Amino acid sequence: MRWAVLYARSRQVPVAAAGLVAVVVGVWLLYRNSWSVLPASLAITGGVAIAAIGLSGQDVDLDRTAAIRWPVRRLAHLLLIGVVTGVLVLAAQQLGGSPVDTWLVVRNSAGVLGLAGLAATLAGGHFGWTLPLFWFAVAVVVPESADPPVRTQVVAWMLQPGDSAPANWTAMVAAMVGLVAYTWSGGRK
Repeated sequence: MRWAVLYARSRQVPVAAAGLVAVVVGVWLLYRNSWSVLPASLAITGGVAIAAIGLSGQDVDLDRTAAIRWPVRRLAHLLLIGVVTGVLVLAAQQLGGSPVDTWLVVRNSAGVLGLAGLAATLAGGHFGWTLPLFWFAVAVVVPESADPPVRTQVVAWMLQPGDSAPANWTAMVAAMVGLVAYTWSGGRK
């Protein structure tokens, strides 16, 4: 079990876990009386963004030359971030009066997790937070409408209802692309 402890420390897992919990609890405390898709998405995005800073180690060359199976560990690390974030948001919202649909939390956790994996692959683990936060910032400023066009549902997928097929497909494609890219190649130098 020594490798797990070394891996966790090299990826700043204890600090990232504390930050993830702090973000989710902080957002819930701010919005507990008006909990909706927006604060739930903010909590998910913030939690994943904080945990994503540990998606690469201190020395990428050492990681790539080590005689252990990195893809399995990278996939497990990424999935653990998404599961912990989703579970924390689901648990926190049960303390309030109007919880968001479980499917929305799962969809958003998966999509944001994929964005973090993709950002870590393209720009390095320390920049894993950039793509999720950028996409959230764009989604927030997209104007709402009763019957949004498909492009709006794609761009603002984090804030769309659970029955929006374009939003669901966008989140799932982001999740799969990010998971595969990060698992296969890891964080960039």
